[in-house]
Amino acid sequence: MSVRPPEGGPPVTPGRYGPHEAPTSHGTPAPHGAPVPYGTPAPCRGAAPYAPRAARDLAALAVVVPAHDEEALLPHALAALRRAARHPALPVRARVRVVVVADACADATAELAHAAGAHVVRIDARNPGRARAAGAAAALGLFGESPARVWLSSTDADSRVPADWLARQWRWGARGWEAVVGTVQPLGGDPALAGLLHREAVRYREAGGARHPHVHGANLGVRADAYLGVGGFPPLATGEDHALVRALEAGGHRVLRTRRSPVATSARLRPRASGGYGARLARLAAAEGAKPARGAEPVPGAEPA
Repeated sequence: MSVRPPEGGPPVTPGRYGPHEAPTSHGTPAPHGAPVPYGTPAPCRGAAPYAPRAARDLAALAVVVPAHDEEALLPHALAALRRAARHPALPVRARVRVVVVADACADATAELAHAAGAHVVRIDARNPGRARAAGAAAALGLFGESPARVWLSSTDADSRVPADWLARQWRWGARGWEAVVGTVQPLGGDPALAGLLHREAVRYREAGGARHPHVHGANLGVRADAYLGVGGFPPLATGEDHALVRALEAGGHRVLRTRRSPVATSARLRPRASGGYGARLARLAAAEGAKPARGAEPVPGAEPA
């Protein structure tokens, strides 16, 4: 059983670096519940903060991006990932690859991804679970590394990661976390729905307190050995991200739920996948009788709300 440490700090176990037991050789942990700002090392008595050896030896990071007919928004998602891959907090040794899974695409999604330097996998499943699993499998074949040394991140083609997203994922993995479950914020959207989006954003932020209950394929990360150990993404048309996180938590893996570094995700009401963030917004709009004043697609250049 794991005890949740201050958000972003290394995971601890009762009786071994627990919240009331100082380690004998790996430094002094921050007080239980105290925030640990990103970029600030934990207090230390002459030794590096605790991190499992496998975590310290991370060598590669792959980002899996499933896409179904996303030629309009995918270039913006890939541009954000390129910026994140250049973040100065990423170690020089980190090998970063982006894998785009073009799933049943009838547009130029695959060609645009290839032109942007991504590794492209083509499937014809029309299934997000199968697409994410195919992307993860392809990613693991790119590096020739042990799964314990590879971090798998997941986002979506209609989303834009913040500049520090990959650096944070790497840092959390290096601290011993085996998975990271992040949050999202709306990107673009119709001005007629501004009130609805604001109310939903407030509900979203308040849900669950510090340990939020949200799970999004647009903002996930997992060490590859933990991912493989629970069977990876199941072949579900919806909820494959929730199923993976449930399996990781049920298997006793160290899972960090964090509100830091949220990913901006399209607020369109006609999402490509059913059951996700866009589908929830569509249900709320229908329940409130909100009527979009124009098309449901976000403005490609729009910034997060």
